[in-house]
Amino acid sequence: MKKYEPRDILIYLAFKHEGDWDACVAGIRSHEHFDEEEYEKLLKTNGSKIITMLDDEYPNYLKTMMKPPLVLFYYGDISILKDQRKNIGYVGSREASSYGLETAKNICKDLAGYGYNVISGLASGIDTAATEGAIEGKGKAVAVLGNGIDYCYPSENTPLYRQLIHEGLVISEYPGMTRPSKETFPFRNRLIACLSKAVVVGEASIRSGTLITVNYALSNNIDVGCVPYRAGENSACNVLIKEGAFMIENAEDIMTMVGNNSKK
Repeated sequence: MKKYEPRDILIYLAFKHEGDWDACVAGIRSHEHFDEEEYEKLLKTNGSKIITMLDDEYPNYLKTMMKPPLVLFYYGDISILKDQRKNIGYVGSREASSYGLETAKNICKDLAGYGYNVISGLASGIDTAATEGAIEGKGKAVAVLGNGIDYCYPSENTPLYRQLIHEGLVISEYPGMTRPSKETFPFRNRLIACLSKAVVVGEASIRSGTLITVNYALSNNIDVGCVPYRAGENSACNVLIKEGAFMIENAEDIMTMVGNNSKK
């Protein structure tokens, strides 16, 4: 008879509850029934790789964050996450201006040249531009999904999603084709923040959901930098800079923010 380990229970609960963190924790506390036959069926239909917080490859720095991921489903190179000091989160508006998009791509291309990885959410707009910049700079990019690991959202980013599978990393707390929801995206943002040494906001309005990521970063003592925008444009970046965020105009500013003043 096959011997099942505690990590198997975590994976089973993640499958059963579609990655819902609270439901999985409740299942652990209540010693929810572990259906061995169902678990084996779920494993056979799963296409992604899996890592749990009980595994040696799991990044230790994630264990101190609020509600650390119990299970991560992924495609690509999980070792990219090993050294948090090399990870820069770059996030922003889905409906970004040409200025914001161009700046994101240029900064992340240069970051890649300095040996940094770019962490983002694969959303349209700033996230996409940042990811494309990292790839153009021959660096590594990580997409943190707010839906199932096999579900690409938005669909127009499918080519980029597939490229990251082979050249970077795609991760999610949600298995298979789990659909996105209004809860999963904000919850995903805590992971983008906590995977990063620092978080940069490329462009965002005052009411942008990007500020959720900023709040997670600040609550975890992670530095936040912002690309400045035109005056009078309802820019959350400008407000954050006034409140003490680092002003980011280029990749060198990010390196200064994280305490790395070495030359390219």
